[in-house]
Amino acid sequence: MDPATRRVSIDARDPAFFQDPYPVFEAIRAVAPVFFWEQYGLWCFLDAADVHALFRDKRFGREILHVATREELGIPEVPERLRPFTDIDTLSMLDREPPTHTRLRTLVNRAFVSRQVERLRPRIAALANELIDRFEDAGEVDLIAAFATPIPVIVIAEMLGVPTSRADDLLDWSHKMVAMYQFGRTRAIEDAAVAAVQDFVAYLKEVIAERRKAPADDLVSTLIAAEEKGDRLSEDELIATIILLLNAGHEATVHAIGNGAKAILETGLDPAVVFATDEAVEATAEECLRFDPPLHFFSRYALEDLDYAGIALKKGESVGLVLGAANRDPTRYVDAALLDPARPALAHFGFGGGIHFCIGAPLARLELQVALPILFARLPGLRIAAPPRYRDSYHFHGLEALRLAW
Repeated sequence: MDPATRRVSIDARDPAFFQDPYPVFEAIRAVAPVFFWEQYGLWCFLDAADVHALFRDKRFGREILHVATREELGIPEVPERLRPFTDIDTLSMLDREPPTHTRLRTLVNRAFVSRQVERLRPRIAALANELIDRFEDAGEVDLIAAFATPIPVIVIAEMLGVPTSRADDLLDWSHKMVAMYQFGRTRAIEDAAVAAVQDFVAYLKEVIAERRKAPADDLVSTLIAAEEKGDRLSEDELIATIILLLNAGHEATVHAIGNGAKAILETGLDPAVVFATDEAVEATAEECLRFDPPLHFFSRYALEDLDYAGIALKKGESVGLVLGAANRDPTRYVDAALLDPARPALAHFGFGGGIHFCIGAPLARLELQVALPILFARLPGLRIAAPPRYRDSYHFHGLEALRLAW
């Protein structure tokens, strides 16, 4: 780090960084809470106050080509080979601004409000118990593969009305698509993502065609009905929305369950205490999401020339919101580097913020609140059996595997 210019070099693919990025950001924060990340080529913000403000500042947004042309901004055209991926990706509500974002989110939001999601509690509990039944007698398990992954992918597939028998395909397509957002992606990663999108789209067209003929009590049928009522949801938007919900509906929750279980075990918290009451369960889940969130980084475009925190930004330049660091801002959280479910309740950034606050937050919270207490109740003496290793994917901070024994 050059303190004078606040320019910092961090290789996000370096295991020394992505295995534990928190000390890196605390070292930077001690010098400057705003820094220029050379590898990403943008200004990044570590403090909770800045991250909170930037999520809500309407001078910033997730898309830019609605207010400027590629020529104006010097953004090159998308290579033809990547168009199958970008054509779907740019239709995602995550990358849209009002009014398009508002329309898409309104259509989907009704399925994810808390009262609707709460109806899934018995199903999630039954699924958690079924999965534990399969490995309980073994005395050891990779929690990510056997427990943390199946729960959210099965739940979101059932909500959408996609056969759970295709779960392996959904996971494969999702992982290949998500790899496009990591730093230093290669041609092989890009080619795999394009192929995954093409397979995903072809499959969803089959599902949509079936639901048009025979609607069911699922989210795909609901979205089709909205489209047919003239709510201006095109088939491409429908496909992009389903892909977003399938990808986001499991990817983050897998890591939330894995990171949470790891944090509880490493901290040595007593499950009998942290899961003693409904209130304690909720507090523990929220603290796990603050302490080691699955999403660490979120970027936004400057929609106009502006000055923020003394930094001159040109229209089209991006800023980085470092959510993992904001969740450990010592000016907001006392002893921020400690997992403490008893700490005073303060909102965290595990689900983002502003109009792009995670639409699936009620579902992710419920899955975490149901799965973790069942896991620790069913397997007394649960312990970490091998050093946990995080995946080479800084943005999506989750474990490759979590070997546990009991």
